[in-house]
Amino acid sequence: MASMPAFLLVLVPLLLSTGVAAARSGEVFGFKATLTHVDADAGYTKAQLMSRAVGRSRARVAVLQSLVTAADAITAARILVRASEGEYLMDVGIGTPPRYYSAILDTGSDLIWTQCSPCLLCVEQPTSYFEPAKSPSYATLPCSSPMCDALYYPLCFQNVCVYQYFYGDSASTAGVLANETFTFGTNLTRVTVPKVTFGCGNMNAGSLFNSSGMIGFGRGSLSLVSQLGSPRFSYCLTSFLSPTPSRLYFGAYAMLNHTNTSSGDPVQSTPFIVNPALPTMYFLNLTGISVAGILLPIDPSVFAINEADGTGGVIIDSGTSITYLAQPAYAMVQEAFVAWVGLPRMNTTPSDVLDTCFKWPPPPRRMVTLPEMVLHFDGADMELPLQNYMLVDGTTGNLCLAMAPSADGSIIGSFQHQNFHVLYDLEDSLLSFVPAPCNLM
Repeated sequence: MASMPAFLLVLVPLLLSTGVAAARSGEVFGFKATLTHVDADAGYTKAQLMSRAVGRSRARVAVLQSLVTAADAITAARILVRASEGEYLMDVGIGTPPRYYSAILDTGSDLIWTQCSPCLLCVEQPTSYFEPAKSPSYATLPCSSPMCDALYYPLCFQNVCVYQYFYGDSASTAGVLANETFTFGTNLTRVTVPKVTFGCGNMNAGSLFNSSGMIGFGRGSLSLVSQLGSPRFSYCLTSFLSPTPSRLYFGAYAMLNHTNTSSGDPVQSTPFIVNPALPTMYFLNLTGISVAGILLPIDPSVFAINEADGTGGVIIDSGTSITYLAQPAYAMVQEAFVAWVGLPRMNTTPSDVLDTCFKWPPPPRRMVTLPEMVLHFDGADMELPLQNYMLVDGTTGNLCLAMAPSADGSIIGSFQHQNFHVLYDLEDSLLSFVPAPCNLM
């Protein structure tokens, strides 16, 4: 991490608090929760916060790129992100009575899992391991269970379904697949859901940082979104420097028509597209990028999914902070910014993640004109506010584009989502968004 650049602004990891309000009426179900930064009160400087987030993003993207090109059955079972590199955490209660654990909220995978006792091989976590023997609602699943069949690579031991998930680094988890009661919230405002299928991990390796497992929000049948039967969730992420927490909405509460915006911007929607090689990921059709009102001449194939092997394409991902663009697209964006920004460009090294940086002149500062930036999707245009694509280096004071090149495919990171209310609708297969004052929601 010592070689990583440090930046002033960043969307850092978030922690889902236990202050949850819930509504449940017949088939209508939902909850809303407060999101707080996982690094809050940890003593990090603003520069260190950015350094940590960029480091996680670089590792996450490297893993995705290494796994997307693999075709064998075992590698297909590997999730495309690292548990140790997630950007958000959420608190959930597991068992009867509920014991609360923090787990990584991940839109890039499906499986829900935590470390369980007795643990043959476990890693450090902030709470004790879950003890299924102390919960009467815990039940292992047989090998004939449809949820067992939903695993990429299910195993069977004494008629008990066994899962194993491998990550791009040395991280892994293996154990039994089971049903358990999950609780969201506190005794005052609580949502209790029985028979949620999850992995009870007895052999785990790697690093979980501040988490105790994973909560998959992907598109597959094992994800929390699919299991709860309310295939809608949304988030509104406040600016990093704002003391106001962010918000997460699930099920009946995930609606954009109640968003109060000062500008009156309309809600825009773009369809998800399915990549058969990576069906759990949220792929979008990015049709182009404009800088300073000029549509860049990017070949459409740069953003397309390769039908032969599933490589390429554009993913929106909660676990990546900055945006990564396929190299040909990034090169054109970089060229446009260099042409428009009237500041000397700084030299970078191969180890630098952000390499479109400019030298601020010494005080007194002068006005600098920065170009507008728009991401064009199928049927929707995301006009990015300046703070969603430019950063100030907390160490050198350099001005940098909050994007990086990718060797394969593109990822729209969560830094670009600040002060947007973003809705994932699996039922209608749409991503919708609208600018919103997230600090007022």
